[in-house]
Amino acid sequence: MRTLGRLTWIEMKLFVRDPLAVIFTFAFPIFMLVVLAGVFGNEIDASDPEDFEAWRGVGPIDYYAPAYVGLVMASVGLIVLPLRLAGYRERGVLRRFQAAGLPLEAVIGSQVLLGLALAVVGAVAISVGARVGYGAALPESWPGVAAAFAVGLVCFLLLGIALGAVLPTARSAQGAGIILFFVMMMLGGAGPPRGVLTGPMLLLSDVLPLTHVVLTLQGPWLGDGWDGAASGAAAAFSAASAVVALRFFRWQ
Repeated sequence: MRTLGRLTWIEMKLFVRDPLAVIFTFAFPIFMLVVLAGVFGNEIDASDPEDFEAWRGVGPIDYYAPAYVGLVMASVGLIVLPLRLAGYRERGVLRRFQAAGLPLEAVIGSQVLLGLALAVVGAVAISVGARVGYGAALPESWPGVAAAFAVGLVCFLLLGIALGAVLPTARSAQGAGIILFFVMMMLGGAGPPRGVLTGPMLLLSDVLPLTHVVLTLQGPWLGDGWDGAASGAAAAFSAASAVVALRFFRWQ
């Protein structure tokens, strides 16, 4: 336990020294929320059925607040964790951990705790910023949102570990992570609302983990109840990522 705590503390200090990770985890989601608030505001035309359906019957910022909580998780799973694990392997850090007798549980556990801390801080920042800055509504069901948050976080933590296990170098992890991040942001519910996506884009959206994490979060957040299909899809991505991570993880 002491080893896990020390590794986690070191990881947190290394994180704040990584400008790319800090920008994509905290600065970029908040910046995009501000931009979208300036474009759409937080009012919809309730007399327009298409507008009403596209925003799920709520204001755009109410719609985007849970989506950008999901985007913070995506940044952790697509950029922070893969870059760290692949970089450590490339530089021989993981091999030295193994030689020093550090258990794999402590090495991976420190990354999980780092991801948890970043996701919580990012979610609070998004929620408070949306509420204070634009009058966004608070979640309708706090227990439901907490459960959805756990589902989404597990999904992206396992995805990040799987990518870190598969990608061979820090450069490849950085490139793949950034590409996946922007594809998911644009088509996974944190860009245009799913209600305005065309057929091919909607099909691609359906196979992205962020889509299902966002839908899982939006259900209890907006008062629409638990989305069993979306949470089931997120769980399936989690299981697949766990299998890949166990199969391909290597120390060197």
